[in-house]
Amino acid sequence: MSDKPLTYAEAGVSIDAGNALVKAIGPAAKSTARPGADVALGGFGGFFDLKAAGYSDPLLVAANDGVGTKLKLAIDSGRHSGVGVDLVAMCANDLIVQGAEPLFFLDYYACGKLEPEVAAKVVESIASGCRLAGCALIGGETAEMPGMYADEDYDLAGFCVGAVNRHQVLTGARIAPGDVILGLASSGVQSNGFSLVRRIIERKGWSLDQSFEETGGAALAEALLTPTRIYVRSLLPLVQRGKINGLAHITGGGLLENIPRVLPANCHAMVDAGQWSLPAIFALIQSGGMVEPAEMARTFNCGIGMAVIVASSDADGVAAALEAAGEIVHRIGIIEAGPRGCTVSGPGGSWNSTGDWSQTHHG
Repeated sequence: MSDKPLTYAEAGVSIDAGNALVKAIGPAAKSTARPGADVALGGFGGFFDLKAAGYSDPLLVAANDGVGTKLKLAIDSGRHSGVGVDLVAMCANDLIVQGAEPLFFLDYYACGKLEPEVAAKVVESIASGCRLAGCALIGGETAEMPGMYADEDYDLAGFCVGAVNRHQVLTGARIAPGDVILGLASSGVQSNGFSLVRRIIERKGWSLDQSFEETGGAALAEALLTPTRIYVRSLLPLVQRGKINGLAHITGGGLLENIPRVLPANCHAMVDAGQWSLPAIFALIQSGGMVEPAEMARTFNCGIGMAVIVASSDADGVAAALEAAGEIVHRIGIIEAGPRGCTVSGPGGSWNSTGDWSQTHHG
């Protein structure tokens, strides 16, 4: 046994690498500055000035999330430049459904061995997501934990805080029978269902570099790693003008389980899946895993990333405004009187969900 003095670096943690990373990501963080945050990294906490952001009677709204096993595809394929957008999207999209503007973001990056080039790509993509969402990246934490993760593995968590003036909060109370449901197109699988996707890839023996007709000739990894769409900039002006009665971010659970989370007890969503085409990437997943239509409906977004509930008299105007902001909009359903829940009807059948959904459940 050696009596040589041990160091933290010999135990697998490099303080120098961590310091170098903070210095390298400084410009990316600074690029996210906005009113209320000047974004200076290196302190023990990040400040935000609500008064400077222009709020008079604000409520703060907080959300946290991760990217899930989609990260394994990024790690296995060596494609790290989009997962940070996913991280921000999963938090920021959850804030806008409450009517809140995302203000600032914090990230947590955990790994077995800190690879500065990989970490920098990830944090730069987080900054890109923050710019898309209009929020400031005011801090974060990098944890190098040998023995907890394999050397090449890393995990991400994100924390976002937003604000909404009290009278503009979206609580679901505005939703009523007769309202129209608009669906905003997703960018693909986005960030949910990847444990099933990875199981299908393993069973079929597909390579992440393999291309398919359904991926438009692109590598499978490239198609699956398309970042989650961030809807904040398109929706926020309409929310602030009072044109939107409710929003549902379509994540795990699909349309069936996410729309009811924002409905009052006397409203039931009727969704017609024939109003949009199932994107080709989902057709590939469904055929590859022989996944039943009901399982697809409960696991994936199936092409709709955000449900927008509006008064019927505002539907055309809201749809036009969203299209002008760059969204692909489908008129997918209506709100009817009935027990809180959702019915999705399509070529493969009809599926119904009813029950007591919490707006704050983990999902």
